[in-house]
Amino acid sequence: MFAHATVICGVWDKGHDFYISPMTSIIGLGEVLWDMFPGQKKVLGGAPANFAWHASKLGFDGCVVSAVGKDKLGEELLDVLAKRKLHSFIETVEYPTGTVQVTLDGKSVPQYEICENVAWDNIALTKRAEELAMNCKAFYFGTLAQRSEVSRITTRRLLELVPKDAYRIFDLNLRQHFYSKEIIHFSLQNCDMLKINDEEVAETARIFELGKMSEIEICRHLLKAYNLKIVMETKGAAGSYIFANGETSYLETPKVQVVSTVGAGDSFTGSFVASLLLGKNLRQAHQKAVEVSAQVCASNIK
Repeated sequence: MFAHATVICGVWDKGHDFYISPMTSIIGLGEVLWDMFPGQKKVLGGAPANFAWHASKLGFDGCVVSAVGKDKLGEELLDVLAKRKLHSFIETVEYPTGTVQVTLDGKSVPQYEICENVAWDNIALTKRAEELAMNCKAFYFGTLAQRSEVSRITTRRLLELVPKDAYRIFDLNLRQHFYSKEIIHFSLQNCDMLKINDEEVAETARIFELGKMSEIEICRHLLKAYNLKIVMETKGAAGSYIFANGETSYLETPKVQVVSTVGAGDSFTGSFVASLLLGKNLRQAHQKAVEVSAQVCASNIK
């Protein structure tokens, strides 16, 4: 059923018959797809791919783990990843390559219609993926790819293999009906960092019956209740927060001419995590994340 297409660079691993780079340190696992905009324009999308791409731009060997179909869209997607020199471990499967219909409202805020039963719903658990997880410094995953049993099993097994000293970043990416309390709870129990936006804070409070807590109180509650290292909350034009034990950072959003906010949150997370791994302190990493996400909003380059 599976035939793999791999674009991983590095040293030859004689014991496992594939290439793995000793510098591969940041992994984005989950959906890789085409964002389809009005006018037949399509852009490489998927939070894990965007996350890994922005981490790699700061000098890390980022890698996206996902799946595409045996179709033209899949071939084009792999070609774009190769041109970006973004390392990838992408299986080719008997399902269509994922697409998302994107429309923008009057404030350039995107609305998504995500297709189901696509390639990234069927990310296989392989020895190659396991080896990558065992050798990473940061592992990014979200709710969306856990909507299907196959990708959910892969996500949970790879989380078990991530080194204890590596970051596990959970993106609470609440899209349409593709999430549940059980998936969110499990993911919070198995991450070190949480990425959430203001709308998702409100939905999380509803799901977990947190009453009339403020946004800040909810974020701090999640930080403490799940013993997290960091909670990142983005609020669009209203700024962003980083919550850590004993430290809180707030920064305003730079004023730019917004083209599109698609991918802004992913660029924020990728830049923030990469900055921490480069030895930046929390405030410095936050500042870098804000700068990069603003550039994405102004240029629509994810």
